[in-house]
Amino acid sequence: MHDDRLLVEARLERAMSQFVRPAQYGSRVPLVLSVWHVPGEPVPVDQALQAAYEPFTTGTSWGKPWSTSWFRLEGRVPEEWAGRRVEAVIDPGFTGDGPGFQAEGLLYDAAGVPLKGVHPRNRHLTVGAPASGGEPVHLLLEAAANPAVLHGFAPTRLGDVLTAGDRPGYRFRSAELAVLDEAVWQLVLDVEVLSELMHELPMDRPRRHEVLRALEDMLDALDLHDVPATAQRARAALAEVLSRPASASAHRVFATGHAHIDSAWLWPLRETVRKASRTFANVTALAADYPELVFSCSQAQQYAWVKEHQPHIWERIKKAVRDGNWAPVGSMWVESDANMPGGEALARQLVHGKRFFAEELGVETEEVWLPDSFGYTAAFPQLAKLAGIRWFLTQKLSWNQSNKMPHHTFWWEGIDGTRVFTHFPPVDTYNSQLHGRELAHAERNFADKGRATGSLVPFGWGDGGGGPTREMLEKARRLRSLEGSPTVEVVKPSVFFTTAEEEYGGQAPVWSGELYLELHRATYTTQAKTKQGNRRSEHALREAELWNATAAVRDPSYAYPYEELDRLWKTVLLHQFHDILPGSSIAWVHREARETYARVLAEVEELTAGAVAALGSGGPTVFNASPYQRTEVVGDALVTVPGLGSTALTGDASETVRAQQDGDSVLLENSRLRVTVDANGLLSSVRDLRADREVLCAPGNLLQLHPDHPNAWDAWDIDRHYRRRHTDLTDVESVELVADGPLRAAVRVTRTFGKSRITQEIRLAAGSRRVDIVTDVDWQESEKVLKAAFPVDVHAERSTAEIQFGHVHRPTHANTSWDAARFEICAHRWLRVAEEGYGVAVLNDSTYGHDVTRTPHEDGLGTTVRLTLLRAPHSPDPETDLGTHRFTYALMPGGDVVHAVAEGLALNLPLRVAGAPVVEPLVRVDHPAVTVESVKLAEDRSGDVVVRLYESRGGRARARLTPGFPVARAEVTDLLERPQRETDLGFELRPFQILTLRLRPA
Repeated sequence: MHDDRLLVEARLERAMSQFVRPAQYGSRVPLVLSVWHVPGEPVPVDQALQAAYEPFTTGTSWGKPWSTSWFRLEGRVPEEWAGRRVEAVIDPGFTGDGPGFQAEGLLYDAAGVPLKGVHPRNRHLTVGAPASGGEPVHLLLEAAANPAVLHGFAPTRLGDVLTAGDRPGYRFRSAELAVLDEAVWQLVLDVEVLSELMHELPMDRPRRHEVLRALEDMLDALDLHDVPATAQRARAALAEVLSRPASASAHRVFATGHAHIDSAWLWPLRETVRKASRTFANVTALAADYPELVFSCSQAQQYAWVKEHQPHIWERIKKAVRDGNWAPVGSMWVESDANMPGGEALARQLVHGKRFFAEELGVETEEVWLPDSFGYTAAFPQLAKLAGIRWFLTQKLSWNQSNKMPHHTFWWEGIDGTRVFTHFPPVDTYNSQLHGRELAHAERNFADKGRATGSLVPFGWGDGGGGPTREMLEKARRLRSLEGSPTVEVVKPSVFFTTAEEEYGGQAPVWSGELYLELHRATYTTQAKTKQGNRRSEHALREAELWNATAAVRDPSYAYPYEELDRLWKTVLLHQFHDILPGSSIAWVHREARETYARVLAEVEELTAGAVAALGSGGPTVFNASPYQRTEVVGDALVTVPGLGSTALTGDASETVRAQQDGDSVLLENSRLRVTVDANGLLSSVRDLRADREVLCAPGNLLQLHPDHPNAWDAWDIDRHYRRRHTDLTDVESVELVADGPLRAAVRVTRTFGKSRITQEIRLAAGSRRVDIVTDVDWQESEKVLKAAFPVDVHAERSTAEIQFGHVHRPTHANTSWDAARFEICAHRWLRVAEEGYGVAVLNDSTYGHDVTRTPHEDGLGTTVRLTLLRAPHSPDPETDLGTHRFTYALMPGGDVVHAVAEGLALNLPLRVAGAPVVEPLVRVDHPAVTVESVKLAEDRSGDVVVRLYESRGGRARARLTPGFPVARAEVTDLLERPQRETDLGFELRPFQILTLRLRPA
């Protein structure tokens, strides 16, 4: 036979694009349009129903960026269409930009009941199936003129309503009633499934050629000038090849409907409320036609929004859950960043997420669902288990730049040894269309073939694209068992996980430690004020809960602020979403985040001050929210304050600090450290007096400025090549001694560079083991990154970085491609490098990005720790981080991990002075490696005290918790405060073990 394959394929392509697809809709009549352009922010449908509308014609421009227009669509189904499937088909001006990244709409009926979303790949609303003929059509379209912001990472002002301008972004193309020819529509789907399959089959497989010839026969059976009349005959030509079953060894695809909706990204939070509503309306409508549909949906926050703003859709969701068409998944309040949230915040993500799904929908979720977050902390497996979670899903690791993950289904082992069954779908997308190319890739790419036989495929348009479509479900029906293709079954994720664990759990490999994403490393730094707002809010809430619990236990009449704390926590959790906290959203999102954090901190401060005042009058008294006793300078006194307690503000002259000019340098010295600041404002020497050794191997606190031009993903990425060039900021405007003892000594250093100015106070306090560097920056750079370097004379094989409920070790070398890829790493309050017997920690109050490298010097090998302070990318926010910043970081020589934990907490939890009596700590722990993470009242409002603690050194710890109040009953609970067993409050913790205790006051 002559090889005419390419000719047949070209014939097919032209016939489908020019004749068959256009024939899906036959007769059409236009709808009559009128419009009301909302003058400001979006309004509820009730207001739109009362508005004054004016005539509108298709072809007219509409929609300045971020505006909303309400369109009335009116018409009547022609009598002659009786018995046909009639749909309203709407195109408000969709562009070539992807679904979810442009205009969207939600259709309502004449009474204001939401019906269905309108999206580029989902433009229809069924009017009658079949239509009666003659029925009137009265629809209301809420159309959002969301601009497409991301175009090759070029800077744009479209990312904020304040700067986006007034130019209309769309031209309304059409709004019609149309008859859907179901035979033609089904033919299109038959052809797509077979053509997509054919192109994935090897050229030497007979099946490929059989499909090609069947498609050729279909074309022969089709009259291109009368497609509707011959569509059934054409379908018959394909029936036999579509009926052949898959082989017994075919890869099994467990498909689940999905719509990954970023809670904010290239749109503000308020738009996500509407994106979720549109998609959820689509899904609940789709379930009526496709009872096999299962839609897996995470993020309790989005459910809560829809419950508040769209009660009709909320009721439909509840029905879909009952009917099995909807699977709440994820167990979290939002799909948060998984590196930077603090330990307690990550726990609260799970607590609030699981509680919402259980209380509102009666579902106990069993998986963490984080397909798109930028790497995953090694604390997650233990937190998942403590929350009653069995499984973990991610997708983002397929984006790795350097190394391919060796497994797709595996046990993930956390820092404490807990393991969670994990799947990383080999389809390499969480927005599948069930295209033949995607399914073939899943099969070829699956790393666990031979032992495991199936993988999960989430399908549906995300980010406001509307979710699964009827075309996807039609494809799933054809692909259920089709020769040459993986089999496809639409299921809940729990079906996949249960099946996979039963099949492969006993043999699955283990991945130990963090799941580091080899991409998007700059998300540890970008939008510094967002990160600072998160860090300060987390610690402020920690303090507020402690003192409010203390007040409630001391005075049973005190009203613990349950509602306020719940609301504030959920606000902070929302802003930990994986495009807000990482700094990768538009300017509007981060402007609002800064405003929100300011409100949160003000309200939390009010709650804390109120609780302290409720303890009574007295003082002045110093309150310590850290679980560790600390000695610090407060006012004109050196004060020692117990952990979680308070003491009177009285003077102590047992420690002093002195400062003196020494030639061109300034010398600061207390009983622990001697610090020399040279004429350039650098730390030329830091001597540990207790250990009698020099800490630095080169000048410290060296600010370094690098060009910062990643290949793509400006806000997200810092690429390795940035290291090739840098400028040491050694030029100094002034170096002046501004405090010379006896309790505080400080040197102020001022520098200017580019268009920016930085002022730093290098501070040493009496008795302190750390050198604090309080930094004020007026940052006006463009596409630069600012780092602070500390070359320390420590031969460290690895760095140790604090994460949630513990720490991780990372090599300081780059022996392997896996090591080399970690050229930028995340740490929470501290990062420590050590050799046997001695270590140095760098602490911070709001910085997450770091790098650690080996540093040869004349006398041996040292280690340089750098903090990544500020960036200035131009996309998606063209003015990222410009403006003034204030933050503190510190150098802590000597001490061990426990000292790093304690000093990191001290830096982030400033002592509080109030006119109140001294109160005993609510709880005490007698082991320094057991760190109290939170003290609060139980969420069930029983008045029980809940204490969460963990082993922080990385070893065993036998300890006892002593309450500062009579206890009637003490229990160990899970993360959600559900009792598991009684305890006498003595316990032995394994390395990094988390323990939650519940104490009932007597």
